[in-house]
Amino acid sequence: MEEEKELKFKLLKHVFYNIIGFTIIFSVFGVFVFLMVRNITYNNAKILLMESKNQILQLDEERIQFILGETSIFGNYNRNDWIENAIKKYKEEILIKKVVNPNVIVIIRNNEKEILNIDDLQRLSEYSDEIFFNEKNLNKIYEMTLGKKYSYKALNFMYEDISDENDNRYVQLLVNVDSEKNLVSHYWSIISTSVVIGILLSIIASYVLSLKTLKPLKDNITRQIEFVQNVSHELRTPLTIIQAKQELLLQEPNKKIIDKSEDIILTLNETKRLSKLIKDLMLLSRADSNKLILQKENVNMDEFIKSIISPYSEIAECENKEIKLNLNYNIDIEIDTSRIYQLMIILLDNAIKYTESGDIIEIKTEEKDNKCVIEIIDTGIGVSNEGLKRIFERFYREDKDRNRETGGSGLGLSIASLIVSVHNGTIKASHNEPKGTIFTIKLPK
Repeated sequence: MEEEKELKFKLLKHVFYNIIGFTIIFSVFGVFVFLMVRNITYNNAKILLMESKNQILQLDEERIQFILGETSIFGNYNRNDWIENAIKKYKEEILIKKVVNPNVIVIIRNNEKEILNIDDLQRLSEYSDEIFFNEKNLNKIYEMTLGKKYSYKALNFMYEDISDENDNRYVQLLVNVDSEKNLVSHYWSIISTSVVIGILLSIIASYVLSLKTLKPLKDNITRQIEFVQNVSHELRTPLTIIQAKQELLLQEPNKKIIDKSEDIILTLNETKRLSKLIKDLMLLSRADSNKLILQKENVNMDEFIKSIISPYSEIAECENKEIKLNLNYNIDIEIDTSRIYQLMIILLDNAIKYTESGDIIEIKTEEKDNKCVIEIIDTGIGVSNEGLKRIFERFYREDKDRNRETGGSGLGLSIASLIVSVHNGTIKASHNEPKGTIFTIKLPK
């Protein structure tokens, strides 16, 4: 129960961190996209204002000089007054009608910031009081709202009056950006909705991903619990037997050894089984900690298998079982002979245990796909479909009662799988039709 609570807590914690991470990513991305869209949308208005400003400041000086040249026919009398009026009129006409883009509204102000061309503003004249002017905004693009509903981008700058050094003109350029503002608003709505949807999807994705991420951890904890329980059970059984038999011996200290030989033999058998179990657990522990070191050497696989099978053939014959050899891999291969010997003993031992009188056990070797393939085929009692899936799990037994009688701990095939794995090979179990089991081992050359 405590392990389940801890897993649930880790799951919620993992989901929470994932949601926070996804939320930050979506939010930053959404704000970034919005700022980029807004900047691009308003960029045309800014460019238009800057181009208009440059056009106004770059007035045709040759035409102005032409006006100055035309005044010579009047002599010096009232010449300056004429020049002043001519230049002002020329400049204002050029600014309003000829130089500036029609989409740009031009407002000309005097030194007192009064609007000089209010008649040219047409529909904007009614908002003239709201068109504020601040010298601090000179040469800066800023926003302005008129009538609480019309949005403009504005730019203020100053130019000198040629006719009078002390008389300057201020120009205020306005560009309507209502459509751009609406577009940006729509973009913001779309991006906000997308971010919210993304966050909601991230919650679902976080939960699913967290379940998948924590599943191996959950399975590992479950396996650890089962492992501890199985180990405890496997250790408790022989220890209980040993303790009980020793206590019986103590109760009758005067008995002769021959009278208690059965109890002594049983105690020795359980001690051997306990010793083997501990060795198997130590082997698996070294493998789990990557401390299992192989001592490889080149051997002829067929000859090596023959040497292993020889004593088992006699055992099988005593039980009216037959071991057949079908060896076709007469090639040297680099293996850890002690580990492969252990592998073959495990598989042969299982084959003999779970076959009956008259059954056949075949050992077959061949080269396939540039690998050494070894098959142990029996016509015994076989394994269920569920058993084939779990047969290499630690402490798994197809029939626990039956394995108890035969002395199995459920670690043999786990060790077999481990030995094949550290040799970079594969092992699998399959049905042998009409009955029995096939163990197929593939080892690289």
